[in-house]
Amino acid sequence: MITEELKALPKVELHCHLDGSLSHTFIEKRLGRKVSQSELSVSEDCRSLNEYLQKFDLPGKCLMDEAGLQEAGYDVLRSMKQENVCYAEIRFAPLLSETQDMNCNKVIEALLNGLERGKKDFGIEYGVITCAMRHHSQEDNSRMIKTAREYLGYGVCAADLAGAEAAYPMAQFMELFQNTRKLEMPFTIHAGECGSVQNIVDAVKAGAGRIGHGIAMRGHYNIQKELADRGIGIEMCPISNLQTKAVNSPSEYPIREFLIELGDQRRYHICGEQRTCSYSKISCLQTRQVIDVILHPLFDLGNLLRCLDIYFSNLCKLERCCTSVK
Repeated sequence: MITEELKALPKVELHCHLDGSLSHTFIEKRLGRKVSQSELSVSEDCRSLNEYLQKFDLPGKCLMDEAGLQEAGYDVLRSMKQENVCYAEIRFAPLLSETQDMNCNKVIEALLNGLERGKKDFGIEYGVITCAMRHHSQEDNSRMIKTAREYLGYGVCAADLAGAEAAYPMAQFMELFQNTRKLEMPFTIHAGECGSVQNIVDAVKAGAGRIGHGIAMRGHYNIQKELADRGIGIEMCPISNLQTKAVNSPSEYPIREFLIELGDQRRYHICGEQRTCSYSKISCLQTRQVIDVILHPLFDLGNLLRCLDIYFSNLCKLERCCTSVK
């Protein structure tokens, strides 16, 4: 599969973190200085998710006022246009941008304004997923989700739980997301990124419509089947999973196991996640090489390319709500 062919396919991006996907140009403009690539992207010797998450600190400084959030929304859709993305769900944590002068409503509205401008200029449909953070209090996370609920259907499509999974297991957030479910707010959950399959089980029990990563399901065929039977999608992010050492090599990546066991390709989505921190644009050479290793020899790559062309073309014709978290 050549890179230009992959780039030309219409695409859906379901797992993209705003602060990890800002362009180098945007970050330098906002910070008013030159920024080295090493300040933004993880190195090959990254040892863990916690180390990986440190790369969010610098771009996060660009999102501390309304102008920065508006420009960020526009910037991420502009970069996606270069890859022929037709629908994207952008995640961010509103509480990380709150200041004395900018409350949660203003934070969300600023990002939506930028994304709406990008939609008009680049023709990309979008949804915003608002992330509760594991290190924040239940009171603050609950307040954020209730605020985000006001914008459901008006740019916001779901909530999420993100952050250091190993330090803050899903069991600590059951009440938060049971209450989120009562609000009829759809949500996805980062779970199983750090080796605990119980976090996936608990996320499903809480009512998650999708699971972010889900790597810990390897070898747990009963759990894989349960998620398939429930129609729960898995947002798979191979580049970041390799970088955080969730898996040791592309050949160990479990999507082949999931596809062979369940035979349902519709529930698994290859995502970029951190377009800058991981340099994991869906069409980039590194992503292409990883996908080739992951899927071969399960698929003939020529047939895969034709299947992807049909799949993405059909997917882009769906109503926006069909690609949002249910």
